[in-house]
Amino acid sequence: MAKSSTTSEDAKIVISLFCCVSGIGTLGMPGNFSRAGPILGTAALVFMAFANIYASLACSKVMLRAPAHVQTLGDLGQWCSGTIGRHTVQISQVAVCLLTACVFLELGGDMLNSLFPVAFSKTFWIIFMAVSVSPLCLTPTLKEGAGVALAGCAGTIIADVLGLTLLLTGMSGHPSIPQPDLNFDQIAGAFGNLSLAYSAAVVIPSLQIEHSKPERMPFLIGATLGVVTLMFFAIAATGYSAVGCQISGNLLFSVFPDHRTGLSALGFRPHKGMAVLAYLAMQMHVTIAFSVFLHPTFYMLERLLLGMHKPKSVDPKYYNLETTSGQLHEICVTPERNETSVQSLPIITEHESTYVEEGEEYTSSSNMLKYVALRLTLVALLVITAIIFQNKINEFADFTGASFISISCILLPIVFYLQKLWKEIPLWEKAAAIIVLIVCGGLGSYETYTSGRDLVVPDTDKPDFPFCRPELEDIVYYNATAVQLGQQTGFPPEFAYADQLFPPSYFR
Repeated sequence: MAKSSTTSEDAKIVISLFCCVSGIGTLGMPGNFSRAGPILGTAALVFMAFANIYASLACSKVMLRAPAHVQTLGDLGQWCSGTIGRHTVQISQVAVCLLTACVFLELGGDMLNSLFPVAFSKTFWIIFMAVSVSPLCLTPTLKEGAGVALAGCAGTIIADVLGLTLLLTGMSGHPSIPQPDLNFDQIAGAFGNLSLAYSAAVVIPSLQIEHSKPERMPFLIGATLGVVTLMFFAIAATGYSAVGCQISGNLLFSVFPDHRTGLSALGFRPHKGMAVLAYLAMQMHVTIAFSVFLHPTFYMLERLLLGMHKPKSVDPKYYNLETTSGQLHEICVTPERNETSVQSLPIITEHESTYVEEGEEYTSSSNMLKYVALRLTLVALLVITAIIFQNKINEFADFTGASFISISCILLPIVFYLQKLWKEIPLWEKAAAIIVLIVCGGLGSYETYTSGRDLVVPDTDKPDFPFCRPELEDIVYYNATAVQLGQQTGFPPEFAYADQLFPPSYFR
């Protein structure tokens, strides 16, 4: 029975981690190979996989040594670095939640504008999306979030599968793919998207305290993120194999048909129904994820500004600060050592034991209008930000990944690990950790600067395919529609590579 329980817990942890990293970052994987080519792109993916898996394992190992009252990354920051550590974690996490929510608004507005062309402006669709998700944002808590996260993850996978299917079928019969025109800015640009895709470390503490055998977490983390890395590689390699350097960002934007010509940005005529389904699946993901990402920020701001959710002091008889979470689980599940059930321990079930009281906080007449006004004000500010940067979604996503996500998910967990376990870490591991900190810190700073620069001072003459050599920056290397038309009319094969001679309206 105990083994069955452990297996069930393992499955929940694996699913939670998989859902956490299966998001909008997957859509940029082919674009990473388009930036850096297959060799450097694979090297970048492997390095970022190592950095993120190592950071997640480091976070888990520190949690195994932490006192039992340490339950979140913020708690871990305070235990390792005092008040500065907690505040650094909280600031970076709030920034991640807000910036990622802006990315969701921009992506949702883009997709709705493509699904319903000419109906309204992109600005209208961003506002519409924010209004449509407001009821979810006003839901007091997301206590039962596993099903919601699974639905969002399913939407991402469906969108990826449909997008790749459209790409491969549309570009079937293509010649040798064009290689990217490499430069340092392009290669470094992959760092932002990969950081956005890998963002597991922040949830490790919360997941670990729920497992009755937390010592199993390092294995579960490594195995799950290893499988995720293989999925990322499959998406990147599959997309790159069809178009080479001519995916400039989001996979779905490259395969969705233009409403005037019926052609995609790559010159082929995709199946409109499948393209719409792919967009709807991703729209489901961003709608769910927008609310899920904002709830932690809502909680923090309600505590800070409204005085809600005040932490309760725990009776010292329940725990010793030197008792680790792993030891506490052992005590709780061993009847001869402690007849008290896990449910009676406030340090384990802080969220469970206060859920009813938190619900009463939200229904209180003194708090209801305040928290509603606070949440709607925050959503309105995000809408304004998304409208300002509505045509720069790729740059905004790279900025978010390179800055605060890399801080929260890579740099801080490794720093905390080195702080607490420095004397026990072997020399080779110290060297590896320091290399990861230097490389990720350097690339993160550089990409934050370049993507931030592009947000503030955009390049107005940016070509359609900026990763290719000059002669292929503004034309598709293979026009499947032209090939089909040439076969029907008897035009020579060269017609397929001379699409610049024929306007898109010719292929209606």
